[in-house]
Amino acid sequence: MKKGLIFILILTSNMLHAQETIKLYDVVPNSKTSDIAEKSETAADGITRVSQVVSPEIIMYRPEKPNGTAVLICPGGGYRILAITHEGHDVAKVFNQWGVTAFVLKYRLPDDKTMMDKTIGPLQDAERGIQLIRQNAKQWGIDPKKVGVMGFSAGGHLAASLSTKYNQELIENHKHISLRPDFSVLIYPVVSFSDSLGHTGSRDNLIGKKPSPGQIKKFSNELLVNKKTPPAFLVHAKDDGGVPFANSVVYYEALQKNKIPASIKLFEKGGHGFGMHNKKEVGDWMNELQQWLVKEKFLKK
Repeated sequence: MKKGLIFILILTSNMLHAQETIKLYDVVPNSKTSDIAEKSETAADGITRVSQVVSPEIIMYRPEKPNGTAVLICPGGGYRILAITHEGHDVAKVFNQWGVTAFVLKYRLPDDKTMMDKTIGPLQDAERGIQLIRQNAKQWGIDPKKVGVMGFSAGGHLAASLSTKYNQELIENHKHISLRPDFSVLIYPVVSFSDSLGHTGSRDNLIGKKPSPGQIKKFSNELLVNKKTPPAFLVHAKDDGGVPFANSVVYYEALQKNKIPASIKLFEKGGHGFGMHNKKEVGDWMNELQQWLVKEKFLKK
C-alpha cells in the first residue's frame, strides 16, 4: 500500500512539473569543432552548476493549466557557469504554479575554443529561445504577445541584452518572428560593462580583459534603452558585493526616462545570488513580481 502511494505521489509531482528538453538548433551556429564536453556538478549547497555548454537547449516546464504567458529563464554564473537549479529549474516550477509556461535556457558560455565569436554566442541562444517559443506558441498554449525573459546576475545581462538588442538578428529568422521580449525580469543583474559598475568576471569572460571603449559601450545595456524596450521588474540588494545595485538603478532610470513601465525592489541586505529567497530580509519578491505581472496585464488575478 505504501509503495503504491509513493508511486502516485511521484507521478503527480511529475505531472505538475511536466518537463521536455528541446535542442535549440539542428546545427549550432557560430561554433567550432572541439573535444570540450559539457560538465554538470552539484555542490554541497544543493546547487547544480553547468559549464562548457556546447549543445544549447531549453527545458520546458508546462503547467497543468497554461494561461498563455511564457517566460525564458536565463540562469547566472558570470558567463562562466550556469547556476541552473535555484536560478532556473526551481523558478520555473513556481511560474508553473501561476499557470505560466517556463523555459530554462541552457545557453552557451563564451569560449574561443568552441565559438568563432564568443561575444555573441549567449545572445544567439537567447534569441533562438524566444524564436522557438513564438514558433510553437499555438501548440504549447502560449500567447505570442505574452512572452517574457528573466535573468539572474550574468543571466540578467543576457536578458537585458535581449531586451535592448532584439533587432540585431544573430540567428536565421526568415519568417521575421519578433525576438523582442514582451517583459523583462532582472534579478541582481549585470547591466553595465562600465569600469564603475560592471562585474569584471562577466565582462572579461564575454568580451575579453582589454575591451575597447566602443565594446564597453556596446555591451552596457543602460545606454541602449529606448522607447521600445520592454517593461521590466528589477530586484537587487544594496549590499551586493558582486554586482553593484547601481546596475539595476541605472537601467530602471533609463526605462523611466523613456516612459516605460518599470518596478524596482531594493533590499537593504541580501548579498548576491540569493535566487528566489532572500534569507536576510523579510518579504517575498516573487509575490511582488506576480502582482506586477497582473498589473501589467501579463497575468490575470
